[in-house]
Amino acid sequence: MEAEFSRVYDRRNLPARPVVLEANEAERTALARRFGLVAIHGLRAEITLDAAGESINANGLLEAEVVQSCAVSGDDLAVTIAEPLALVFVPAAPAPTAEEEIELEEHELDEIAYEGTAFDLGEAVAQSLALAIDPFATGPNAEAARRDAGLADEDRSGPLAAGLAALKGLTRE
Repeated sequence: MEAEFSRVYDRRNLPARPVVLEANEAERTALARRFGLVAIHGLRAEITLDAAGESINANGLLEAEVVQSCAVSGDDLAVTIAEPLALVFVPAAPAPTAEEEIELEEHELDEIAYEGTAFDLGEAVAQSLALAIDPFATGPNAEAARRDAGLADEDRSGPLAAGLAALKGLTRE
């Protein structure tokens, strides 16, 4: 499957100035479909690329204007995203055998592997956008939708509600 927002760079020829990636309408529509959003009205990232041996550090800012569905009411909810980016592209390691145990160090969790000399900065930005989206975002009509569905706070009772209240430091009488 081809990435909807592909911007491939070669580590041997990195630009000296920050790069600006902006998704066009077709790319935004495809990404909205992929991430289950109503729409993406804007997607832009400005990123500085620095080589560190065969690794590439990519630092910058991701900005997006998205429309997602409220997790409770289903209403359209406009959301502005502004997320710092700190990505590290590293050469892909050989695939482990079935018998090998894989243990990652903390610093390896944010690394993105690439093959050869090229890496896809656009796909990394798209994945960063997906991680920045709050899947449980609620809008102004969420509380009314909860009440209409019989899920208002005052109606919540039972062992799960009591356990959650205890975790939050609340008491029920």
